Amino acid sequence: MKVQNITDIDRFFKVVDECKGRVELVTGEGDRLNLKSKLSQYVSMANIFSNGEIPELEIIAYEKEDIDRLVSFMVNG
Repeated sequence: MKVQNITDIDRFFKVVDECKGRVELVTGEGDRLNLKSKLSQYVSMANIFSNGEIPELEIIAYEKEDIDRLVSFMVNG
């Protein structure tokens, strides 16, 4: 799924941490980084984070409840 305009990075990672299954970030090169890993969170955000906002990410969640949680975050903030 594509997620856009993430302005509250801390809240985004809190939602990711609450997910039960694996949540991955797909890089521009097609690599998949495990966003449940704190190290991957820091490394991935250092590469794409600018001006306090993330314009667009492609993430993959494998559990339906995790997808619902992430969609809810995108809709409700």
